Amino acid sequence: MASNEEENMTQISEFILLGFGELHGLQFLLFGLFLVIYVVTVIGNIVILTVVSADRSLHTPMYFFLGHFSFLEIGYTTTIEPMMLRTLLSAHVPISFPGCACQFYFFAALVATECFFLAVMSYDRYIAICNPLHYSSIMDYRGCLQLAGASWVAGFLAPILLMILTFQLTFCTTNEIDHFFCDLKPIMKLACTDTQVAEMTSFICTSLFALGPFMLTLASYTHIISTILRIPSTTGKQRAFSTCSSHLIVVSLYYGTLGIVYGFPSGPQYEDLLKLLSLLYTVLTPALNPIIYTLRNKDVKVALGKLVK
Repeated sequence: MASNEEENMTQISEFILLGFGELHGLQFLLFGLFLVIYVVTVIGNIVILTVVSADRSLHTPMYFFLGHFSFLEIGYTTTIEPMMLRTLLSAHVPISFPGCACQFYFFAALVATECFFLAVMSYDRYIAICNPLHYSSIMDYRGCLQLAGASWVAGFLAPILLMILTFQLTFCTTNEIDHFFCDLKPIMKLACTDTQVAEMTSFICTSLFALGPFMLTLASYTHIISTILRIPSTTGKQRAFSTCSSHLIVVSLYYGTLGIVYGFPSGPQYEDLLKLLSLLYTVLTPALNPIIYTLRNKDVKVALGKLVK
């Protein structure tokens, strides 16, 4: 009896990603589609990085943060999508225990960093619209470096404790993760030991490093919208709103998709639907961000035109 229990508690050395399961012959079509989306996402963000770096007229705080955001998005998608593409070609993709831990850590760290940068970019727009006379003194080069540095450091420190607690759990001999990447909930389902401490840590981390920046972003835009509505002229309102409309769309998409996925009921009957919904924030939103920032931003379009010519 004891030997059977000990056998079932054997620490595994690798996980198997099950991906999307049986796709009934659609795997090559989906592989091609997601490969194109991944390439377009990476190229789109590289273009933004190049334009922001090359054009001196874009050397302002707003585009300084946009450059960091684009670099972050490249890392964010590269952490998830290459492995996801592998799961489309093979229903059982092995990933080593340290490899799974690394993927989880970098994904969580980049999600937290993105939340911080969205809050910082919202704060930048808040100062520009609500306190324009002090904008240049508050958002000077040193201030921008400090905000960007703090966002990166806080984002990469945020998931360390959660990663340690999660991957110190004892996992059963069943090592199949029913997902296309090493996400928290599917990993915890494989644990044989009590996950209460890890779950509580996850809740605290989410509250601090996702909900906290979201509340700051919400507060910034509440003041921004209130200020814009008090501008007497229609032209003035349109001009003020145009400086933050792209970022507002990105914020809405990002937190909207995260809210849908992590606010959705968890249960065996919802697992396939949750995997599909996960595509919203791992594939769709990062692909749309470069398009939003280029098509809806006059300065970027002008700078891009200069670069092309």
